[in-house]
Amino acid sequence: MTEHEQIEFDVLFVGGGPAGLAGAIRLMQLAKEEKREIEAALIEKGAEIGSHALSGAVLNPVALKELIPDYREKGCPIEADVRDDEFYYLAPDRHYPIPFVPRYMHNRGFHIISLSAFCRWLGEIAEEMGINIFPGFAGKKVLYGPDGKTVAGVRTGDKGLDKEGNAKGNFEAGYDLIAKITVFGEGARGSLMKEMDRETGIFSGKMPQLFETGIKEVIALPQKNYFTASRGNDLHFMGYPLGFDTPGGGFIYEMQKNRIAIGYLTALCYENPRTDPYEEFLKFKQHPFVADIIKDGKVLEQGARTVSTGGYFSMPKLAADGAMFIGGAAAMHNTPGLKGIHISMKSGMLAAEAAVDALKRGKFERESLAAYPEKFEKSRAKTEMYEGRNFAQGLSKKGILKLLYLGSQYFTQGRGVRDFMPAEADSSTLRPLKTSPVLYSVDPKSIDNVLHVDKLTGVYLSKTMHREDQPSHLIIHDKDVCVQKCYPLYGSPCTRFCPGNVYEIETEEAQPRLKLNPSNCLHCKTCDIKDPFANITWTCPEGGEGPEYRTV
Repeated sequence: MTEHEQIEFDVLFVGGGPAGLAGAIRLMQLAKEEKREIEAALIEKGAEIGSHALSGAVLNPVALKELIPDYREKGCPIEADVRDDEFYYLAPDRHYPIPFVPRYMHNRGFHIISLSAFCRWLGEIAEEMGINIFPGFAGKKVLYGPDGKTVAGVRTGDKGLDKEGNAKGNFEAGYDLIAKITVFGEGARGSLMKEMDRETGIFSGKMPQLFETGIKEVIALPQKNYFTASRGNDLHFMGYPLGFDTPGGGFIYEMQKNRIAIGYLTALCYENPRTDPYEEFLKFKQHPFVADIIKDGKVLEQGARTVSTGGYFSMPKLAADGAMFIGGAAAMHNTPGLKGIHISMKSGMLAAEAAVDALKRGKFERESLAAYPEKFEKSRAKTEMYEGRNFAQGLSKKGILKLLYLGSQYFTQGRGVRDFMPAEADSSTLRPLKTSPVLYSVDPKSIDNVLHVDKLTGVYLSKTMHREDQPSHLIIHDKDVCVQKCYPLYGSPCTRFCPGNVYEIETEEAQPRLKLNPSNCLHCKTCDIKDPFANITWTCPEGGEGPEYRTV
């Protein structure tokens, strides 16, 4: 059996996103204020902080102002301040400005940022304050104490294994990072969160988590472009190509140096197994109005991420024995406002405050960490989450019902027609292929791999790298299910919902065969979420692998 060296800390943050970084900074601020020595570490599966944070986001600076009041003076990488919002409904060949922008989408004065650059900046501050940051270390297993239920830390993954899991010449064993308190901030659909739910039921009694898959790009535009004369530099779109019944929509944000962040999100509650979120993104870009905005542009970077949108009722228990859960890992997102960075940051900050209180008392069971959920319940972050508590469920309705549910929620601060609206897990919404309409595809001739790129070119532009001679981090539990059940019933939707062409069905032989290309994986985890047979499990590959988002 491999020996894993133990390293002990007071607090361990798992995940180098805004939630974990804000929590780490707040922890060290409190340690300094109280002249207390706290040994803390943060691990990040990406090769460096920010490499798995996809560019292009609107930041409500409310939590940032609280954490770092002089953030501008400290060089916070802001691409632009939002001058005004523009909101459009797209028909197939027309666009209609929507004069009424919902209150939770008012972004004037907020900041447009590159999330990768923002995380790198936060990481530098955290490191300067004394946080031990370990990029390239993927959390592979939750460690428990002698009682079998108290979280005692995380084991990081071994490096240098061959495809059969045997050690190669450059083998490096993972580490057992032992901590009094472990704070999980690994993002949407965290693999360690899933493990903890199986062991301790942190999601028991909660609504199913719901997700959207977003495809994002950074595009360089000519010097004279749409934003040269436009007042608004924060554009949101609904309607085409998904239509009115399937939730989703697009955005375009102005960035520095004549660049834009553009993206399209498809809610994974869609029913038609022919749906391909990447195709929907291309259709969005080729809409006449959008095409005019991005004409003569060039894609610099592309990537994909899932966003947890289920809302307040889908959040797990925020504290367990020895552990707290923050940010996207805990389903924290302002779904109606299409923003979540500030809520994630605030959750990390509140968890840090609870951690310091627990360290003072020397007690780390769930009751001692209950200050965190109590603080969250009294925070503005909870207020935002609670107003959107039924939004994703209402958005999934069809026709006039959608307007009824969303309209009533708007005027009742989120309650709507009924509270605690039921939700169906994204994996259970697909209809059989034979009863689903055929969807038109983008003309292959329009794919010039400059402004409109195919999936594999997108993988290249994400700078995704995986060592190919390692165990697959995508676990197919039963390949017979893929070819004998999923293929005839749904037509293998994994070949469409994956934005990286990881999954292929080969039909040249008498029996269809599933082929995996795990080196293409963008770490979006759509497969783990949408697979109708729960036959795919996403796990972390070797630490330091995956996308390398760095543009701006």
